[in-house]
Amino acid sequence: MDHLQHQEMVDIESQTVEIPDILHKGKRQVILKFDNVVYKIKTKKGGVFVKNKETEEKEILKGVKGVVEPGEMLAMLGPSGSGKTTLLTALGGRLRGKLYGSITYNGEAFSNSMKRNTGFVTQDDVLYPHLTVTETLVFTALLRLPNTISKEEKVKKAKDVIDQLGLTKCKDSIVGSPFLRGVSGGERKRVSIGQEMLINPSLLFLDEPTSGLDSTTAQRIVSTLWELACGGRTIVMTIHQPSSRLYYLFHKVLLLSEGNSLYFGKGSEAIEYFSNIGYAPALAMNPADFLLDLANGIYTDESNTDHAIDKQKLVSMCKINCAAQLKPAALEGINDSSKSQNRFQEKGSEKWPTSWSQQFTVLLRRDIKERRHESFSALRVAQVFVVALISGLLWYKSDISHLQDQIGLLFFVSGFWGFFPLFQAIFTFPQELLMLEKERSSGMYRLSSYFMSRVVADLPMELSLPTIFILITYWMAGLKGKLLNFLYTLLTLLLHVLVSQGLGLALGATVMDQKAATTLASVLMLCFLLAGGFYVQHVPVFISWVKYISINYYNYQLFIASQYSDGETYPCSTGQCRVAEFPSIKQTGFHFNLQEQVMAASALVIMMIGYRLIAYVALMRIGVTKK
Repeated sequence: MDHLQHQEMVDIESQTVEIPDILHKGKRQVILKFDNVVYKIKTKKGGVFVKNKETEEKEILKGVKGVVEPGEMLAMLGPSGSGKTTLLTALGGRLRGKLYGSITYNGEAFSNSMKRNTGFVTQDDVLYPHLTVTETLVFTALLRLPNTISKEEKVKKAKDVIDQLGLTKCKDSIVGSPFLRGVSGGERKRVSIGQEMLINPSLLFLDEPTSGLDSTTAQRIVSTLWELACGGRTIVMTIHQPSSRLYYLFHKVLLLSEGNSLYFGKGSEAIEYFSNIGYAPALAMNPADFLLDLANGIYTDESNTDHAIDKQKLVSMCKINCAAQLKPAALEGINDSSKSQNRFQEKGSEKWPTSWSQQFTVLLRRDIKERRHESFSALRVAQVFVVALISGLLWYKSDISHLQDQIGLLFFVSGFWGFFPLFQAIFTFPQELLMLEKERSSGMYRLSSYFMSRVVADLPMELSLPTIFILITYWMAGLKGKLLNFLYTLLTLLLHVLVSQGLGLALGATVMDQKAATTLASVLMLCFLLAGGFYVQHVPVFISWVKYISINYYNYQLFIASQYSDGETYPCSTGQCRVAEFPSIKQTGFHFNLQEQVMAASALVIMMIGYRLIAYVALMRIGVTKK
């Protein structure tokens, strides 16, 4: 075994490319210590149709202990469901719920200062697919690095990270997604790591950084992390089943099984430890495979016979072993002066790395770059053009003698531009929930700056398409040719679009389920259409109140006011009749006076603002605000 281990280390050293740690100069080092960490969740017993469901507490972590010092890389091994990711999330300060025990960073609790010195790479690479590698890292640098660093220096740091992680060849390639060809899986993972490396973290957490990668790419990723650890960082990762080449890169190993620790110590000493307590491998094998067999309760003896083992014995032995390693002396390197300096930095540090206006500007630029491919897609533009042309042809050169047809066109426009922006906006926040949670949990920006940039970024497309639509349909349909009437109609339509978009944002943020939100939106908009005053004029009193919350009701009134006036007449069977007496207009109760038009416009403005406030509050309630 010693010969095999020596040979593996020789292979690793020969394949590891030395990466200069250009970012870690002068950075505070961190000793991570966790003692008797327990995490409990409540689960419900009983089926779907059981009325009185019992709740019970389930322990996910059961008194886990360990310590990781600067320059060390800790790998947490264990089968699926052993608690690896839960422990990693707890150590990264991101776990909510009933967490007990002690987790300290240089002897202190987790704080905002520590949060800004901590990087966390999730298992799934949550990245914008249409941004290039350089754009992804530059935008992250502009948002996460403090104002004490100039913009030019931030861009330079992003380029330095690209060089450091070997991303130079693909720096101008888009990141891509499962449905969009981009960089490779290993390069995507390195981009995710690079986003965290930008803040020069003293402490770096990674959840399954080699998941889904081939052995060669996984070797490069872990070798890079090994070099970063040797630069003075404290690195903690979860990994499912590493090869022997990867295993011998780990300075320390924590073996978990059903929330219990079975081993904590140097990776190179794990085989010797288990051999001393009666569990020696029968033949030369990957130490990680042997440890995972033990974690699954399986031990193969020299006769190649599998035996079930007593895990409780391993847990008890591990507690004794861990107790010897977790000594107060581990913190001797942190003197009182450095502690007081850290507390001073925490007290005087800014809450956010950049100002609100900087966050808004950078996020707006990023949103426009990412969303332009979706917003200005050929399919959306073609859809609007086709509907506009068909509408213009169906109502071609209609005049006031066909008043019912003209009113029908106005109501159709109201209905179409109620549904179209509504269903576009519904998917905004559900699709970006993972990205929002990832970036907000790292303290990258305020929720308000994200929300405003997200809303403003959609305005060019949300306002340009209805403008093109009305330019085509309005003149083909023969509506009033005066410029004032056209502008009145256009402004009414744009206000209607913004209100519908706000409703979509509110529904999407509140429900956060695309199918459920779409169904709810369809029901609501259909109710608004029916109560808009065109389909049903004689509405029973007990349900007539619905029209006052209908977007289409107020929009329909403003559309009518944009085309007709109180004293205007139209040809009828008795000669000339007043437009105000036409049934489809009279039964709405609308009068052609300025006060009612102002009231209708005010109602839409209130809805436009109110729906967006609901969306913002909904985002706050789902737990993505800064903690």
